[in-house]
Amino acid sequence: MPHKDLHQFRMGTKKEDYDLVVALKSDGPIILRDNAIESARQSANKHLEKNMLGQYYFVVMVYPHHIVRENKMIAGAGADRLQKGMRQAFGRPTDCAARLGRGTDLFTVYSYKPNLPKIKVALTRAMRKLSGSYSMVAQ
Repeated sequence: MPHKDLHQFRMGTKKEDYDLVVALKSDGPIILRDNAIESARQSANKHLEKNMLGQYYFVVMVYPHHIVRENKMIAGAGADRLQKGMRQAFGRPTDCAARLGRGTDLFTVYSYKPNLPKIKVALTRAMRKLSGSYSMVAQ
C-alpha cells in the first residue's frame, strides 16, 4: 500500500453555534489524487487560519481509498529487449486517490454568516489546486 499524503481531515474549532455551512461540491465525476487534495486543503486552511482564527471548522469529506497502479516502462535505446509491453500489466501500487461523483462534497466549512466572503476566497484558492470543476453551495 502506498502511503497517504492526506493526514488531517478536521481543522479549526468545533462549536455548536455556527450558522453557516459552505460546501465545495464536484460538478462531475472525477478521481483526485491524495496529494492534490492535500495541496488544496493546505491552501484553504492557511487562508482561513490567517483571517478567521477560532471562527471556523473545516472538514475534508472524502477519504482517498482508491489505489492507483502504474505499469512502469523502461525508456531508452534497447529497452524493447528488456520488457514485455502490456502483457500481464497489472502494475505496482503508486498512489491513492478519492473517487468523487457528481454533487459529492469535497470540503465543508462551518462558520458565521459575516465570514462568507473570506470562506469563498479560501475555497476558490483550493479550487485552483484541483482538476475538474466545482461549485460552492452555502446553506
